[in-house]
Amino acid sequence: MAVEELQAIIQRCQILEEADFKGEDFNLFQVAGQKCLEDGYAAQLLEVIQNEKNKVIIKNMGWNLISPLVRCIFMYKEDDDKREHCLRILDQLAQLCNPKELFLGLLEQIEQTSGEQVCQTVMLLLQPLQTVLLKLQNKKAYSVGLSLAMIMNQLTPLPVPYTKQQIQEDKLGLCQCCNAVVDFAKPFVNEVVKNMEKSSEYNDMELKEELIKFCMKSLKYPLLTAQLEQLEGIEEHPFRQFATEIIDILWNMGELIPLMFVHHKGKSPLWEDQEFADMERKNSADSLACLSYLIFVQHFGVKCFPVVFSPSYLLLCNMTHIEVLLKRTEESVLSKGLDLFESCLLRMEDNSLLHHYLEFRDFINVPQDLVKIMTLCPMEHMRKKSLNILQLFIDKFDTEGKYTLFRCLLKTSNHAGVEGYIIKNIKDQIHLASTEYDNIWFTGHHLISLLDLVLSLPEGAETDLLQNSDRIMASLNLLRYLVIKDCESDYQTGVWTTLGKIEQNFLKPLRVGLNMSKAHYEAEIKNKKENRKEAQSSNTVCSLTVSGEKMMPMTTGMQLQVLHSALFTFDLIESVLARVEELIEVKTKAVMDEN
Repeated sequence: MAVEELQAIIQRCQILEEADFKGEDFNLFQVAGQKCLEDGYAAQLLEVIQNEKNKVIIKNMGWNLISPLVRCIFMYKEDDDKREHCLRILDQLAQLCNPKELFLGLLEQIEQTSGEQVCQTVMLLLQPLQTVLLKLQNKKAYSVGLSLAMIMNQLTPLPVPYTKQQIQEDKLGLCQCCNAVVDFAKPFVNEVVKNMEKSSEYNDMELKEELIKFCMKSLKYPLLTAQLEQLEGIEEHPFRQFATEIIDILWNMGELIPLMFVHHKGKSPLWEDQEFADMERKNSADSLACLSYLIFVQHFGVKCFPVVFSPSYLLLCNMTHIEVLLKRTEESVLSKGLDLFESCLLRMEDNSLLHHYLEFRDFINVPQDLVKIMTLCPMEHMRKKSLNILQLFIDKFDTEGKYTLFRCLLKTSNHAGVEGYIIKNIKDQIHLASTEYDNIWFTGHHLISLLDLVLSLPEGAETDLLQNSDRIMASLNLLRYLVIKDCESDYQTGVWTTLGKIEQNFLKPLRVGLNMSKAHYEAEIKNKKENRKEAQSSNTVCSLTVSGEKMMPMTTGMQLQVLHSALFTFDLIESVLARVEELIEVKTKAVMDEN
């Protein structure tokens, strides 16, 4: 019945001129063709389409069959003859239909797909879409750009496989689809490259811009969040293969190096389309950061890269990208930022980075981002790696650079553990300065100025000593070292000239604070012990606030354990404080005896 209806419509349209086709004819053809497909008469429909007499009809009306055709293809199994007939119909439509109409029909089908069928639909329609685009004469660049943008917009919501198992399974087909999209774009890339060799015509520039847009979108998704390390057991890593293709496209079109360096100078490539230029400047930060990662960490396209830039210049160029990556919270992106930073630093020799680089905003912002990762990131391996990279960053600066960076971090970190770590670094630099004659930044008045930051309590005697214990212990150890060291090196550090200020701003408030804190915690312990029998009999569970943070509900015994631990910390601080006071007293008495 369906075939007869289709034949009747075909016979009616065969006697009409192309210009006489009406809307009713299109609707009847679509309904009859769809019914043939749904009733299993794909072979008969294929014969109708292949009939030379029906060429004009198919040219004008065939594109209406795309939607039911795609549905039927997914309905049949791989080895079903009917599916093969449907695929041949799709191929015939790509060859015979009006390119403009079929182009819109294919894009509409891609736009309407969702969920698990996105990649399947895209891969199914890429070949006919490419065939149609190659036929287009007018607005070809626009049509290619629209196609690529539509495809990427449909793919972007899909989760990117990250683990080895996910990549191997590729449940949604994203890995396979991404590489299929690159193959889809290759004829247009070749066209641009060929025309670039001849001349730079306006139309070619438009097509080139559309292809660069595609590359930039691909860098942001899926490559920015993809796992790009070599994985054992996967010979051809799909995302590494995809990254290689994207880098090759940029290189072949002459845009790889400009994208890497022009943006560092605050300029953008001279796009013909100003709207694209504005969008590119606004939205390309993630893409360019990923591009830097691919080149400097994974070494994609490194053979094309000129070996003329100094390590410090490469670090300067990459700091903006590093900052972009470190501000993200996803492990896959954050790890790329850490790897890129580490890779740039490892190219440099220690003490080779001039202090002038700290005048660039990124060189101040990036270590502050590292501090946030070290203190706030829930992943331990990320926190540890951030700490190692911060130390690597410190080691690369010259002496004045280290001095300036220490001052900055002490003022901005707002974390006692980080401050304690910086103070330990200061101690190491003071020790080095005692063996170097030209080191003026960790001796004399420069050091005294730095000690004003180090040897102080944020809120005087009322400072929370438990919360600031790491910083306080590091400060006391530094002061103990200075007192002992100056006994041997004849006041080289200058600490004795400012001893009165240190005692007033640090030692005395610390002693008062210790006495207050110990008295408070001892009173708490006494109170808990007195009420312990009552708490045990009623099985009471209480909450406790330590260092401004409310801890999990605890029994009285657990609370006592915490309180004793705090007292132990105070005793530790007091023992080092007593040792420092003893050393100062001995030194002062010795000087008085000499006089």
